[in-house]
Amino acid sequence: MNTSPTDSMKRYYFCFLFILCYPLLSPYAYAQNKVRIACIGNSITYGHGLTNREQNSYPGQLQTLLGANYEVMNFGVSSKTIIRNVDNSYVDTPAYQQALKSNPDLVFIKLGTNDSRLPYRLQINRFVPDYKLLIQTIKALPTHPRIILLSPVASFLTDTTRQTDQAISALVIPRIQQVAFDEKCELIDLHALFIDHPDYFPDKLHPDSLGTAVIAKRLYEAVISQEEKGFDFFKTINEPVKVSSFYGYDCADFVLDGRACKVVKPRRAAKGLPWIWRARFWGHEPQTDIALLDRGFHVVYCDVAELFGNAQAITAWNNFYAFARKAGLAPKVALEGLSRGGVYIYNWAAANPEKVACVYADAPVLDLKSWPGGKGKSKGSLADWEIFKKDYGLISEEQALAFTGNPIDKVADIVNGHYPLLHVVGDIDEGVPVSENTAPFEEKVKALGGQIQVIHKPNIGHHPHSLPNPTPIVDFILNATHP
Repeated sequence: MNTSPTDSMKRYYFCFLFILCYPLLSPYAYAQNKVRIACIGNSITYGHGLTNREQNSYPGQLQTLLGANYEVMNFGVSSKTIIRNVDNSYVDTPAYQQALKSNPDLVFIKLGTNDSRLPYRLQINRFVPDYKLLIQTIKALPTHPRIILLSPVASFLTDTTRQTDQAISALVIPRIQQVAFDEKCELIDLHALFIDHPDYFPDKLHPDSLGTAVIAKRLYEAVISQEEKGFDFFKTINEPVKVSSFYGYDCADFVLDGRACKVVKPRRAAKGLPWIWRARFWGHEPQTDIALLDRGFHVVYCDVAELFGNAQAITAWNNFYAFARKAGLAPKVALEGLSRGGVYIYNWAAANPEKVACVYADAPVLDLKSWPGGKGKSKGSLADWEIFKKDYGLISEEQALAFTGNPIDKVADIVNGHYPLLHVVGDIDEGVPVSENTAPFEEKVKALGGQIQVIHKPNIGHHPHSLPNPTPIVDFILNATHP
């Protein structure tokens, strides 16, 4: 049908006016398109002690970071607990009912701090079932929201009747991790982000606006993170599997080619399927692994103890790498080696430079003559020295002393991989002296133009490994795996 220019112009102006007037005709149209985020919590969520709490609480700062396409709602109420049937139960508040009616797409739950204080801690065995009931109620909402559990932040109180960090760490956080495992909820570990920041807590319990900014930034990262939808590593494992909780995450134990292996999967696998490979001492000082699981990394382990990075160990790791790649994980992996694990990760990295995204080595053994040999400042370990010699077929002490298969002997191969290196060392480490391991290794790496950063811990020996707040380590790995 032919139309005149006049008719066409009329239709054009009608559409133009309709677009202009649509917000007036439908005042809820824009709001309905927003992502609605409900922040359930206690006084820290509410913003206790903050000037202009509406803006400076972490929900307020999260709103600023996310912008107009999101609506962040603060349902925090001071002094409230997860535990029910007590005088301060969160579920008895009007805010809880408002949260349930808010049609949320995403719910952050930051409760548990007050459950650690007297008298509530006397009923701590009710924490898990009561928390599960809260989560199940939220899961049943018509919007079926994404649910993220937040651990309590650190506390610097010393009054043992109150919310001390010892009580929070021992009584509350493990129970939150159990709930996350049982209910298959996402987790964010806020506790480690604050353990070294008493300066953020003017009253030793509530963070100031700088502290709430740290929380808001971490939640912002979770909100905008991209997911590799539909991926489930466990479905690719054809061997018998035993699943258990690794700090709230699903950990699969199985045997591959005769080697004990582990894979821990995140609740939401990050885009690109990044992963970190722990070489040794599974579960020891796990804060970096937990933080990366929170961000969608897989954490894996293939037991090659005690092979000290020999050809057999490299072959076993090559087989596991092929298995992980067939399952779908990223082509390049972040390597994590504590103590003697440094030998394992660097010897494999030197043989497989194209497969390495970065290396995080913690108090690493880089010269086996230093440890376990004890041929320098270290006392070494005679039993492990004999295992090392057997692993490499070294019959005499002279052969062992002439050994050139250490990471410190392979610096050129490591640097040619063009992946960044991070070492964390204790400056008074007597077991694995820095002067015999990281220091000469660092010097060689820099001389060849390699990328290495060393974090020194003054007045710290071989233990404890890692950092109480793993942020510098986590940021290094994120930068290397998400260029």
